[in-house]
Amino acid sequence: MDERKTIREMYRQYWRCMIAKDAEGLRSLMAEDYVLLHMTGVRQSGEEFLRRLRDGTFNYYSAEHDSIEVTISGDTAVMVGKSRVLAAVYGGRKNSWRLRGDFTLRKEKVGWRFTGSRASTY
Repeated sequence: MDERKTIREMYRQYWRCMIAKDAEGLRSLMAEDYVLLHMTGVRQSGEEFLRRLRDGTFNYYSAEHDSIEVTISGDTAVMVGKSRVLAAVYGGRKNSWRLRGDFTLRKEKVGWRFTGSRASTY
């Protein structure tokens, strides 16, 4: 599979795992040093983010992807995904969001892994 296609599929899998609350599946996509920057400015390690997904702080119900752009440079990549997401977070009500995820990736021995992401709206 073309590496850009592989990374696009990783993004789709990321959302499938988020919706299913599949922490192990998400962990398999993340580098050990993965860091998430929420649109609120909160910065979380991968493990903290997975804890909040499991404990119900973050609840995702669906994601429809409008675009997934990938740029690869050697063993690093940048991916920008734009998705319409139905979610309830931080105790709020279920809401529709147009989320943009700016992801960084690194090619490791086991393949591509997300090293970080920054969430915003579009």
